[in-house]
Amino acid sequence: MAQGRERRAAADTLTARLKKRIHRVRTGLRKSAVDYFRGDGSDWIALAGLMLTVPVIAACTMVNSVWVSPAALVLPIVAGGLLLRPASLLALYAAAATALIVESVRLGPYTEGPSRVTPGVVLVVAACGFFGLLIAQFRSRVGVPWRRGGTMLFDLRERIRVQSKLPQLPVGWHREMALRPAGGQSFSGDFVVAARTNGGRTLEVVLTDVSGKGMDAGSRALLLSGAFGGLLGSLPPHAFLPAANGYLLRQDWDEGFATSIHLVLDLDSGDYELFSAGHPPGLQLSAGSGRWEEKAAEGPLLGVYDGAQFDPVKGSLRPGDVLMLFTDGLVETSDRDIVEGIDRLTGEADRYVAGGFRGAAWHLIEAVAKDVNDDRALLLICREGPTAR
Repeated sequence: MAQGRERRAAADTLTARLKKRIHRVRTGLRKSAVDYFRGDGSDWIALAGLMLTVPVIAACTMVNSVWVSPAALVLPIVAGGLLLRPASLLALYAAAATALIVESVRLGPYTEGPSRVTPGVVLVVAACGFFGLLIAQFRSRVGVPWRRGGTMLFDLRERIRVQSKLPQLPVGWHREMALRPAGGQSFSGDFVVAARTNGGRTLEVVLTDVSGKGMDAGSRALLLSGAFGGLLGSLPPHAFLPAANGYLLRQDWDEGFATSIHLVLDLDSGDYELFSAGHPPGLQLSAGSGRWEEKAAEGPLLGVYDGAQFDPVKGSLRPGDVLMLFTDGLVETSDRDIVEGIDRLTGEADRYVAGGFRGAAWHLIEAVAKDVNDDRALLLICREGPTAR
């Protein structure tokens, strides 16, 4: 009995130790893999895997060079250019070169028949290795591995989208926004920041159009949206655009200007002020007359000169009224001036008066400026009438 208990205790101890060791190895491999794909860890896992594929490909080539060509060695080389750091990539290249030498010796001179290691095969493998090394060195200088590059771009796009999200409005109000970057890209030079201030009674919205378009303006739009979001609500409404102008001047960009329009709306009374910095005018639909009226405030472009003044235009939204803000890409093109573009926009918007403007922003961009190679943004603020409620 005592001997049996000792054997069981020894077996349990051995099993427990083995499980602990397996758990530690699994945890270490998992941590290394996670760190690698985040761009923080070593690339030894990818290097080991690719180094193993080199002799496998070489062996298959020597067994049947018709189906597995010597040029197949470019596969681990191309993968290494995307996965490895430059120092690790050189080790992979040395292994591939050794494999080519072994293949050429075993298969014989290329003059004796096809599927040999020809000079063309050597040149193709060397060229792929050269371009892979250039790519790896570029990633090393930038400090962003390829496996993180897509994630970072996705995060940037999502941050712009989240910062452009409009806050919920009380009953009787409707808001919506549509944004279409140039060329179908994911990044845009147009952005919106919005907040409810004054205890939730006031809605402040800033629509900005950064110089440039698409990917070229996306990074500046992200920087400015974060800065403008911090300024909005932290300063009195009349001080926002001067502060934004000063911030843009301090960046000292080559293309350092932007247009912006700042709406300050009292959600209780419907009264509003509209500040503009070189931006196209807002458009207000009066439910009583059924006509669109331009609301043009005075103010220079942001980032042009210091000490600029921005004078607001005032108005009021009654039940059934609609206020529409947009960027110039929606109404102005090379073959159409802004007056003609505004007429077309209001003409299309009239179709939504009877049925309400829910879901209208996206459709208006599609109808007015579907194929325009510029960033387009449209913002609608509607005060719903008794029928809509």
